[in-house]
Amino acid sequence: MEKYQMDQFVEKTKQQDKGHGLFELETERILEINLDQQIWAKMGTMISYRGSIKFEREGMLEHGFGKLFKKAITGEGASLMKATGRGKLYVADQGKKISIIHLNGESICINGNDLLAFESSIKWDIKMMRRIAGLLAGGLFNVRLEGHGMVAFTSHYEPLTLLVEKDSPVYTDPNATVAWSGNLQPDFVTDVSLKSFFGRGSGESVQMKFEGQGFVVVQPYEEVYFGDKESK
Repeated sequence: MEKYQMDQFVEKTKQQDKGHGLFELETERILEINLDQQIWAKMGTMISYRGSIKFEREGMLEHGFGKLFKKAITGEGASLMKATGRGKLYVADQGKKISIIHLNGESICINGNDLLAFESSIKWDIKMMRRIAGLLAGGLFNVRLEGHGMVAFTSHYEPLTLLVEKDSPVYTDPNATVAWSGNLQPDFVTDVSLKSFFGRGSGESVQMKFEGQGFVVVQPYEEVYFGDKESK
């Protein structure tokens, strides 16, 4: 058969039901959500859907005054949308690679810009990063998620998970840090001597320091969220 026929292209790229449950990686960069009730997803990430699904922008008081206040002072750009109904929903975020974690009572903190979708059963809250304001352009907040259910987040290219062990802290570039285990409390340290070596973004002399027992996820890319985009 001659190459590059239309039916060959369709066969190679068509959607497939893999039977993986609510969250399913249709490709490494497209998440299929087999919706039967309700989920939360990052605004602007829906690329297609089929079935009877209703979409609603996150209400200003949807999650109470506390989270509304935090979103106001963080300048959070990652607003949420609620998808309710039955059908197949496809979401993606700027071609970034998608990872899925099923929480079984554990907790995880995810950079607010990298959170893609999560089940409505998950408890979540916005956490401010201590002592970071004024030191780093971007990455000022993260979202802590805990409970039972599926969570999807994104990274530029393949993520790397580093294990944090007692008496062996891990240091990361804040603009390259995607997520970390919920039991860790990152601190921020500055080292002017590392300014030319540690990172290329606006906060190259600022590092996140993780101590204790857990893990931290980094990506091979520095994502700048507020300003300084011309430095990329």
